[in-house]
Amino acid sequence: MNYNLLEKLGIGGFDLTYLFIAAYALILILIITVIVQAVKIGRLSKRYKKFMSGKNAKSLENDIMGIFEDNKFLKTSTEKNRKDIQALYRKFEGAFQKVGIVKYDAFNQMGGQLSFSLALLDENYNGFILNCVHSTEGCYSYTKEIKKGICQISLGDEEKKALDIAMGVTDVTLEK
Repeated sequence: MNYNLLEKLGIGGFDLTYLFIAAYALILILIITVIVQAVKIGRLSKRYKKFMSGKNAKSLENDIMGIFEDNKFLKTSTEKNRKDIQALYRKFEGAFQKVGIVKYDAFNQMGGQLSFSLALLDENYNGFILNCVHSTEGCYSYTKEIKKGICQISLGDEEKKALDIAMGVTDVTLEK
């Protein structure tokens, strides 16, 4: 076949079959693209209809304003809760959290382990040891101050053991 137009363009020996194949491929790609876009538009249309069902511009504006008010309320509530938690944490930091107790017989003739050493510490290992010694004449109690897990006064064996339990140094298993 002889095409004058192709000869004028300088491609007189070009076979048009390749041109038609390329054109068909391009048309096929465009059809697929149109179908994909039509599906996306259909989905978006369904979402829009669902969003707008029973609404007009004024009611939709009221709904959006309500959401903003709820968001403000949540933000202020969250901030208040955060401050309350911090205040509770500061208060809790000074509360006794660590406890260690050791019961013992102060004197060999006494039975029933009526004497005890009780260590009470806060989060920073500050507190005291209460030692109660029970004897035949009565019960005597005294305390020793603990700062950062250390006592300035020497500790008895039971007091040291109670302090270790409170600090988590000693396992708190029941001993017989």
